[in-house]
Amino acid sequence: MPQLEVDGAVLTYDDEGPRDSEGVPLVFVHGWTADRHRWDHQIEHFAAGRRVIRLDLRGHGESTGAGVRAVGELADDVLALLDHLKVDRCVLVGHSMGGMIVQTIALARPDRVERLVLVDSISRMTYSRGRGLLMAVSTRLPYKLFVATNIKRAFSPGYPREEVRKYIEASTATPKEVVMTDYGAMRAFDVLDRLGEIEAPTLLVHGYHDIQLPLKQMLRMAKAYPNAVVRIIDAGHELPVEKPAELTAALDAFLSERA
Repeated sequence: MPQLEVDGAVLTYDDEGPRDSEGVPLVFVHGWTADRHRWDHQIEHFAAGRRVIRLDLRGHGESTGAGVRAVGELADDVLALLDHLKVDRCVLVGHSMGGMIVQTIALARPDRVERLVLVDSISRMTYSRGRGLLMAVSTRLPYKLFVATNIKRAFSPGYPREEVRKYIEASTATPKEVVMTDYGAMRAFDVLDRLGEIEAPTLLVHGYHDIQLPLKQMLRMAKAYPNAVVRIIDAGHELPVEKPAELTAALDAFLSERA
């Protein structure tokens, strides 16, 4: 289990697959309160033929470190890992908060990004007045209830309760300080007005039933991307968990397309 020390944190990561394969490496970045194992299905599939990299973000999973005040700090961690692994150019795949991270990298270092994939992610956190009030109230709940409420909302209706409980338990194991400060960083995230700068081919894949980061917000940002493909799947916000095979197929199709 390789690790890298970066700015007071120890990042745990996986680096698998053949180094001499065709195509640049795939780099997978998970979301808020999750860990690198959200990508198990994709890693198993793609590592057979190309290099794949994933990490636990600082304070998540098996990585140490405090929460961050801005998404850019997490983007710096990912870039530090790529530098350490001598990866000059890659395909970046991010889920939810991970999608915010990879957008940040694409804007700051376009030379490092061959393609971009955003899974259940958006470019600006936007709330209706009612939902904004609900989110503000939810932060005042006891910590475990706050996390549990958000994780329950992340799954589509009818998803097995025992599976949801498993992910709630894993998420509440993430330190409170990390969860709450990263939550603030996400709420402050806004690159919507800069999306025209991202020239890399981009796949926007979203769960139809996503109420955490609603589909209509993704569709609005899709119009701003110069070179975007949209794929909508019958799932909630936790698309990598609910429909892993369909997500992998969407990635496969996108990667096989010519730029």
